Parts: sequence; C-alpha cells; structure tokens
Amino acid sequence: MAEKIATSGTLIVGCGYIGSRVAAAMKRLQNDGPVYAMTRSRTKAEVFAAVGFEPVIADWTDRRTLSALPRCQRVLVAVSYDSKSGVSREDSQVGGLSNLLDFLPISTDICYLSTTGVYHQSDGSWVDETSPARPIGEGGKAHLRAESLLHRRRPNSPWTILRLAGIYGPGRIPRVADVLAGRPIEGPNCGYLNLIHRDDAVSAILAAWTRRQDRHNLYLVADDQPVIRSRFYEQIAVISGVPSPKFAANDKPSLSARSASNKRVWNRRLRRDLLSKLDFPTYVQGLTDLLR
Repeated sequence: MAEKIATSGTLIVGCGYIGSRVAAAMKRLQNDGPVYAMTRSRTKAEVFAAVGFEPVIADWTDRRTLSALPRCQRVLVAVSYDSKSGVSREDSQVGGLSNLLDFLPISTDICYLSTTGVYHQSDGSWVDETSPARPIGEGGKAHLRAESLLHRRRPNSPWTILRLAGIYGPGRIPRVADVLAGRPIEGPNCGYLNLIHRDDAVSAILAAWTRRQDRHNLYLVADDQPVIRSRFYEQIAVISGVPSPKFAANDKPSLSARSASNKRVWNRRLRRDLLSKLDFPTYVQGLTDLLR
C-alpha cells in the first residue's frame, strides 16, 4: 500500500463546491494525467464521467472500498462533513483520512483543506500560521486532529494544509437571500468575517502543488480585508440597490462556533509564497463581481 509509487494524475476526494472546480482546472492541464473524482454515489459518478472526470466509487470510512484507488501524483482532500451520513464527525473527517493515508503512495503530494475554525481567538486579534489553535467547535477540533495525522503519518512525504476562511462565490453568498428580501438577519452582526472567494481558493490549491517551498507547508487562505459582519451585509444591499439590512436582536445562543468567533486572519504567508495577487482581494470586489 504505502510502498507503491505514485504515477500521474490527480485524485479529488470530496468533489464538491471547491473540489469540482479544482478537478476542472486540472482537466484543462492535459499533460498532468487523468483526473479522478471519488464519490460514494453511483449517480454522482455518472455526472463526473459525463464532464470528463474518471469516477472512483469509494467511501473513505470503509477501507474495503479503497484498495483499488489510483496511484496518483496529487490528491486533494476537500471533504465536508455530512451530518446525514450516519457516520460520526470523528469517524468521517479523522478516521476517513487515516484510512485514505493507508492506501496512498508515500510520494503522493497531498493538499488537505482545513479551516480557520481551528482558531479560538474571539477578541478581534490577528492570527497567522504561528498562532495557537484551540478550537471550540467540533468541526475545528476534527480538522485539527486530521491535520495531526499528516504530521505523524507522513513525516517524509510532501503535503500542504490550507486553512480556509469562509468560502463565498457563485451561488454561495452568506445571507444574501435575507438581505434581498428585507428579512432581519439573525445572529451576531459585530465581529469579523474572514472570507475567500472560491476562485482564489482554487488558485491557492493549484499553487500548493506547483510552487512548493518545503516538504510540509501550512497556509491560511483568506483575502486581504477581514470585514465586520454588518458591513458585509450592508455592502450586499448597496450593490443590489435594496434597503440596508435590519438585524434581529442577539438574544439567542450563537448559531455556530464560526459565527461566535472574532478574529482577523493574516494572509501574509499565502501572498508571499503562493498567490502574490488575488483575483478578489476584498469582499467588495468579490460581491461586485457576483451581484452585478
């Protein structure tokens, strides 16, 4: 298993909002070998085949399905936890990755998508790759445990961990429907949002495979301008030409650990090593492109 040698091609484990765009980008690079998309669903496998990906029907929580994985040069792990799967978050995000590592060649270059939710800071302070991470939410805890697997299990193999800020992009703008409909926005309206446009997240992944600095890398992936939550929603209204949003009284428990956080993500290392220029350096450019 681990003694096998990687050949060529790219395996996408989690071919969703980000993974499918990475797969499409790699497919356009004709000389980089086939692009494999892993899924548990035969229906999704047919969709992947129709757009030119090589479907791989497997479930990373079931080791029996992983024995025939292609020996790819690159693997993207972009798995979001599905609470309807009947599998615990620990078994999926941590156990699944552990299983996958057993079947990947030691030379495979892994890019693992984590989250800035691993950071616990709630005082508006800046965080970077050297900041302490003591996650509060279960998602952040699971991602941090999964990250530790790469450190322990792949000490001599190439890998990159990308801790992504909140992803937005086509079809995914936080609370846009509420703003456009004039519905009061529930949840906190203060504190900072840290965001990354889908296209810039994809560019960071591709760069992680082509602009490697060291054998092991960790990057925070966020745009240049953390924004107070209320200002983000107000900008949606300005661009869309609708009244400024109203905010519901914050007398309810926080909706999520992410919404309760209040930190600013510093992307200096990302800009230095991977992306000297972002297509959407702030939420203003991103929202303008999406809404106009």
